[in-house]
Amino acid sequence: MSAAAPAPDRSALRRLARSGDRSRDGRGRVRAMPPILHYGFRPFFFLAAMHAGLAIPAWLWIHLRGGDLPGAFAGLDWHVHEMLFGYLAAVIAGFLLTAIPNWTGRLPLSGWPLAGLAGLWLAGRAATTFLSDPAAAMAVDLAFPAVLALSVWREVVAGRNWRNAPVAVMITLIGAANALHHAGNLDLVPQGLGTRLALAAAAMLIALIGGRIVPSFTRNWLVRTGAASLPASFGRLDKAALAATGLALALWVAVPDGPLTAACIAIGGGLLLARLVRWRGHLTLPEPIVLILHLGYLWLAAAFLLFGASLAGALPGSAALHALTAGAIGTMTLAVMTRASLGHTGRAIVADSSVKAIYALVTLGAALRVAAPLLPDAYIALLATGGTLWSASFLLFAIRYAPVLWSKRAA
Repeated sequence: MSAAAPAPDRSALRRLARSGDRSRDGRGRVRAMPPILHYGFRPFFFLAAMHAGLAIPAWLWIHLRGGDLPGAFAGLDWHVHEMLFGYLAAVIAGFLLTAIPNWTGRLPLSGWPLAGLAGLWLAGRAATTFLSDPAAAMAVDLAFPAVLALSVWREVVAGRNWRNAPVAVMITLIGAANALHHAGNLDLVPQGLGTRLALAAAAMLIALIGGRIVPSFTRNWLVRTGAASLPASFGRLDKAALAATGLALALWVAVPDGPLTAACIAIGGGLLLARLVRWRGHLTLPEPIVLILHLGYLWLAAAFLLFGASLAGALPGSAALHALTAGAIGTMTLAVMTRASLGHTGRAIVADSSVKAIYALVTLGAALRVAAPLLPDAYIALLATGGTLWSASFLLFAIRYAPVLWSKRAA
């Protein structure tokens, strides 16, 4: 996602002008709707942050009390489902619905259609939490990923933007993973298959899109500071890292416990780390809003290395799992949300004290959550503290960015 506000290309604007449609402004936004419904990132980033900030404390309360919610999922399964197919799906929707107009030159989803899509997401959250019939919960919840995937594919095909077809494939896989997770709850498929597929798709998205935005934003910032050393251009190492990542994730989905899987995941982690080093992240220490992107990608590489070690029996699998979820996914999504929300609303892309606190909370929370299974005597304390700090980062985002997301563009 670019740092500048998304805008359709001139041909799209000419088509809009010729159509005589006065309902949209020069950026393709529906004039009569409130700012929160102008672009996809506005409602979905806010909803995602609120969900992550409230769902984790709810799950901790349920888990520590040994209870369950009224819905069809058991407490732990609900926690997994809502983090992957609630929180993560909302962030991805906000990102793609805002980025796709830049990629394709077509008009953004805005106004009532965007409100309808957000409504489907909210309906899914209510269904998985309160509907006791697993089939009914599944039917309601799958409407959102189905409509989102169709929307993304329509824009990719209509805009002939085949370069981003892999992104559309990943969105489709996440929707399929959601269906598999529900099917696992109905004992129709093996437990864990949907979770692994969703995590694999999310990790691949971070590897692909993170591999674009991390070096790009780093290069832009270093050029402005007059630095002589810049991120390396995309080359053979990058291709090897992405290929190894894709192979390792495919093996992990299909054969999660095999020795070949462990070796490939470890190799993928090493290549991801080597790729990251070439992007000169150490030079971005003075600029937290750029540095956090490198930290998110570092979590991804660390998660792969930890998965390799866990599959070899060297450490608990929960540590590796939360390095990927709380670490890589949590950090990278917050990095994108904080940056994109400022850039796409015409504000300066800088980290104030609140944004720095958001980064500190998510980083410390993830680190404590990863450490929890490694220190059994302190497990409950680390779990509760880590989860509380992690969720606090998202609640702080919602508070800090509510005026940004709900108000008009600054310039």
